[in-house]
Amino acid sequence: MKHVRMMVAALAAGTAATVMAGLYGDTPDARHAWAVHDMNRPAPKKVAAEPGRPPSDAIVLFDGTSLDKWESTKGEPTKWRLADGALESVKGAGYIRTKESFGDCQLHIEWAAPVKVEGQGQGRGNSGIFPMGNYEIQVLDSYETEVLPDGSNKNPNYADGQAGSIYAENPPLVNASRKPGEWQTYDIVFHQPVWEGETLKWPGSITVFHNGVLVQDHWEMEGMTTHCRRRPLAPHPTKLPLQLQDHGNPVRFRNIWLREIPSRYANTTHGGPAANEADVMALRSKTAAKLYAQANPADPNKAAALHRLLEVISYEKTDARINEVKAIAGAYLAELGGLDKQKLEGRKGEIIGVRNACNVLIRNKVLPEECTLRAGLQKIIDAQGFEKKR
Repeated sequence: MKHVRMMVAALAAGTAATVMAGLYGDTPDARHAWAVHDMNRPAPKKVAAEPGRPPSDAIVLFDGTSLDKWESTKGEPTKWRLADGALESVKGAGYIRTKESFGDCQLHIEWAAPVKVEGQGQGRGNSGIFPMGNYEIQVLDSYETEVLPDGSNKNPNYADGQAGSIYAENPPLVNASRKPGEWQTYDIVFHQPVWEGETLKWPGSITVFHNGVLVQDHWEMEGMTTHCRRRPLAPHPTKLPLQLQDHGNPVRFRNIWLREIPSRYANTTHGGPAANEADVMALRSKTAAKLYAQANPADPNKAAALHRLLEVISYEKTDARINEVKAIAGAYLAELGGLDKQKLEGRKGEIIGVRNACNVLIRNKVLPEECTLRAGLQKIIDAQGFEKKR
């Protein structure tokens, strides 16, 4: 809001909005190709997200009408059944997988354990969700898996195997399970491990909301899912099918959709773990060239020309651009020096705006503290009393 108010004030003083937008926050650096609050930074694409419906960019994997997007892990038609708009596991039919492969993703899936309660622990409404076929988020009837005040537990189970767990690794933060037969939701954010050859750069992570409750908070994976053993992480293709588990119980699924999302290591130009200076500088140079093509150094409005050129050098400081800035700055100060007090007052907002742009660049060491332009403008501002409280 402060930025917006400053832009409105600048407009009222006769300064273009793009002037204030150009130099405001800290400038690009070796890890960030964009300035803070950078108006040149690309805006996110628009996604429609209506309540109760998949986002407009989601891949719908099951909408209750067809099993066409699923197959057995052998590549054969699945023997799971379509029943009352749900995808139901069939005992002995084996795991199923999506025909399409995915990597990092946001996954929404709804599931229900059988209404008829049979068995205990791992034998009660058991299934699993396997992003990339290797990392299991447990599906299980864990409704009564809790220690009661008298110390009893109606449905005892090991903590790293109940609903919402990263199976064999990490229990859920809380037990958010609903009654058997009731529909439950998982909203999952999955990031796969990142490898550089045979070297692990990052183990990947899983975040899970169970019925809207956070149960896995950016859990960094320790291995690939197995039973009773610790199975280390290992390189695999960057896209693999999503799998659902047949564990012998008629667990139902519905409303399955997925959004592909970028790896945290895909961003090499603006902060984050994979910021690469060469990529950052290449993007800064490209942005500077684009801005310079629109800079119009010969603009008779020297303040506007200076703003545009100062923005250019915030991305890429070259001798040629600095010399242009110096030439226009000298002409601008000479022009202001020929104005009387009344005319300077009429250009107050413009003068303060250019001075502020210089301050941003000096603060970020793009321009030196002894910047002649800033010093000349500050002298005018002080002499005119532009910043005195009235």
